[in-house]
Amino acid sequence: MDSIYASSTCTVPHLLRRETLFLPRTSIPSSSLRRAKKARRARVSSSASTTTTASSIASNGAVSRALQGVSNKSNTALEQLDIERGVCIPFRKYSPEIVRNKVLKSRGSILSLMLRGVEIVWNLGLYWSNLVYDFLVGRDEEVVPYRARQLRNLLCDLGPSFIKAGQVLANRPDIIREDYMNELCILQDDVPSFPNEIAFRIIEEDLGQPLEAVFSKISSETIAAASLGQVYRATLRATGEDVAIKVQRPGIEPIIYRDLFLFRTLASFLNGISIQKLGCNAELIVDEFGEKLLEELDYTLEARNLEDFLENFKNDPTVKIPQVYKQFSGQRVLVMEWIDGIRCTNPQAIKEAGIDVDGFLTIGVSAALRQLLEFGLFHGDPHPGNIFAMRDGRIAYVDFGNVAVLSQQNKQILIDAVVHAVNEDYAEMANDFTRLGFLTPGTDVTPIIPALEAIWQNSAGKGLSDFNFRSVTGKFNQLVYNYPIRIPERFSLVIRSLLTQEGICFTMKPDFKFLEVAYPYVAKRLLTDPNPALRERLIQVFLVEEGVGMKDDHGIP
Repeated sequence: MDSIYASSTCTVPHLLRRETLFLPRTSIPSSSLRRAKKARRARVSSSASTTTTASSIASNGAVSRALQGVSNKSNTALEQLDIERGVCIPFRKYSPEIVRNKVLKSRGSILSLMLRGVEIVWNLGLYWSNLVYDFLVGRDEEVVPYRARQLRNLLCDLGPSFIKAGQVLANRPDIIREDYMNELCILQDDVPSFPNEIAFRIIEEDLGQPLEAVFSKISSETIAAASLGQVYRATLRATGEDVAIKVQRPGIEPIIYRDLFLFRTLASFLNGISIQKLGCNAELIVDEFGEKLLEELDYTLEARNLEDFLENFKNDPTVKIPQVYKQFSGQRVLVMEWIDGIRCTNPQAIKEAGIDVDGFLTIGVSAALRQLLEFGLFHGDPHPGNIFAMRDGRIAYVDFGNVAVLSQQNKQILIDAVVHAVNEDYAEMANDFTRLGFLTPGTDVTPIIPALEAIWQNSAGKGLSDFNFRSVTGKFNQLVYNYPIRIPERFSLVIRSLLTQEGICFTMKPDFKFLEVAYPYVAKRLLTDPNPALRERLIQVFLVEEGVGMKDDHGIP
């Protein structure tokens, strides 16, 4: 259904802060639409300086202040993202104006920007000139593995902002080709740590007391290191409980803000290329990246994500979410329950521990589908190092800095796309892409329809029971690279989440079939989902699957 979104006010209770309201366009007079649009603009964000008029409007603390000083272009990009998501963001940490003010108010900012800008342009320009030279001499294909490694090393040398950008590019086939994506995936795990003494000093500064006062022991080596921080294992002195301590890299915040400012400045020169290639301007891509990066930089938000997941799975005995110790946590330090399980990086150890692999895979698929279809809040980085098999068969998740939200509308359109694919209605499937933000409204979908048909026919040719995400995603990556298709950030996370978890399943069970494992959950949702529109869509998928042989596989009449 063609609809607009009007977000709930930003004073919603904690557990409801991501709720949204969708109103059918046909049922609302145009004057009401204009009022709703103005109201939404006033509520989108909450952290920049305001004009006198805006301050008077925001006296109750419920209205946004950040957009008042932002240029019309910036407003347009952020509003487009909000409308696509259909989700209220009451505590927005990012806008181009916020970043600009934060960077320019610091002493020596102009000189710092100039030096950093020269460093970035010089290094990236040198790399680009090498690519051009390879093309001119006709060796561009044969040196791809070397250039991909060179790019990964270059991003590491340029610092945490670029490491994070590389991790994002590893899931963006609309921007770079697949062989480069595979190389950049190494950045997910292979990041050097910083010295213990610096990490321990940061923990003490945030705690306001010596380490020994809170922890009876702490590991001398990092358990894991990432682009924004690293993790230690410790024991609470008061209770004897084992905990994980996540510590942010020192001095990273001003570096991130400075780089985001430069990213967006450079993006303004690439808008023409981006519009031709992706159907959107490059600044919107940077805004998506900046929003997610600044959210990950604030560990208090990760603590809230943990609380939300705990609430969502509180009645599910098959899923373990670690407790968060907010009294010991802050913006740079996060203390949470230690998960004593077996990482999915070691599937052999899971089998040797006597864990029922089939049961564990079923639990994992069910938990993933609940996040996507039931809660609309899902783990955005479920790589094998972030998923554990507990010895009692439960699945456990860690690292909630990167989560994403799917609105009810987005969930319904996604299922619509599945129904249209199964029904071989590729024209409507292409229109679903526009509704989800993959294509700019008004884009001619005629050339895309045959490509979608070829992808689905090749992937599902043997029957839906043999369907797997990796086969369809590989062909989809080629499609988005060759057409003006942009993958919105939240859907790149959905794709990565499904691919990663499917990959874990194939590692443990080579003949794993996703739909066979997902079938019981889908059948259950047919009966229990409180949303009648979602139930109707699931029934359509269910009936089509029955018609292509899924009934025989499961014996359901």
